[in-house]
Parts: sequence; structure tokens; C-alpha cells
Amino acid sequence: MIKPTRRAAVLALTAAAALTAGGVTASWADDPAPTSATAVNASTPVSPAPNPLKLPASARTTSPGTDTKISRLKGEGRMYFPAPGHDIRIKVDAHAEYDPNGASTPLKSWGTFRIYHAMTDANGTQSNWGEMQVDCLTTGGPTATVTGIMVKAAPGGPWEPYVAKKARMGVSFYVAGKGAGPSRLGLAGLPEGGDLTRCMAPAADAPVIKGGYRLTDRK
Repeated sequence: MIKPTRRAAVLALTAAAALTAGGVTASWADDPAPTSATAVNASTPVSPAPNPLKLPASARTTSPGTDTKISRLKGEGRMYFPAPGHDIRIKVDAHAEYDPNGASTPLKSWGTFRIYHAMTDANGTQSNWGEMQVDCLTTGGPTATVTGIMVKAAPGGPWEPYVAKKARMGVSFYVAGKGAGPSRLGLAGLPEGGDLTRCMAPAADAPVIKGGYRLTDRK
């Protein structure tokens, strides 16, 4: 179960974004995902969001070494939220290069991920987004963690000041195999009074209810 402090971090996506979700107190475990979530896999299409999660092409200045291993994580998914009217999506295109001798920390990481959050209520729909430049991708089997520095945000939105602060955000992924249940996401809110540690993110606990991800672990 998500602790209250963790819940507050997740809800920073809403509270800091001036989206009125301060009253939400349920955790994923307290309020199970809709039955349809268990049937979702990577082939389920994601309907277009009001603000498309368009990412720039991943860029790097050097080619991977011939004696290194590469991890890749790519896709887009909508995560379950235990209150109606919320649409939270994460799109990622991340890569990392590893020492073939088994070190757990990548030699280098690159790519981009974007978080989009919209909330619809009686007053209409409000939305916010932020784009992060990947500074770490760690992978292990069906799991991955991505962190990055915010480089873009919705113009005039509440996350825009965090671009100048070079705030770091993180997301964890559990990419379920065929018949292994839903994939899951774990989302770290914007840090207050400190910085999120590189390569770190909370456990992936929120089911992916639309879309999916493709993960390659150190090939």
C-alpha cells in the first residue's frame, strides 16, 4: 500500500499543477484497478490525448562500444488513478549503455520521457505536461527505472519554473509478459526541499490501463 507521504508525492502531479485533486486519498491497493486493466497488453492502442505526447528523436554523439550491452525502453501508457476524471500518461524513449562485466549502473544513458496529466470535472478539463532529458536508465529482467532532468514544460503552467531549477523526476516500469497481468508504473512527484536521486524511482504499483511498453534488457 502506498504510504501517505508517497501519495502526496504522486499527487504533486495534480496539486503542483493546480489540478484540484487534493482530496484524493485512496491508494492503488485500497482501490483495485478496473477489471478491464487486467486485459491490457502492449498492443492496446492509446487514444490521442488532448496534448499529444510527442517526443523528439533520441540523440547521442557517439556510437555504442562494440563490447558493451544496450538497454532500451520505449512506449506510451496510461496509468490507473483511483479517482475519476484523471488522465495520466507517460511516454518514453530511453537507452543506456552498460559494461558487459555486469555493473548495475549504466556507463551512459540518453533519450527523453514525457509526463502528461489532465483532469476533467464540472469546470472542464485542465492539463499539464513536462518533458525530461534522460540521465539514467537501469534495467533488470521485466523492470526498469528512468530518471531525467526537466527541460520543457507546458508554457505558463505550474511546472515551467522547474525547468530553470533543472528538477529531476523518475518513473519505474514493470513490463509484463504475455499472460503475466498488467504492466505497472511508479511515479515520483516533483521534489520539494531536495532533489530526487539519479537512477531512483518508487516501486511500479499503478496498473497500465491503456497502451504499453517494449523493454530490451542489456542485449
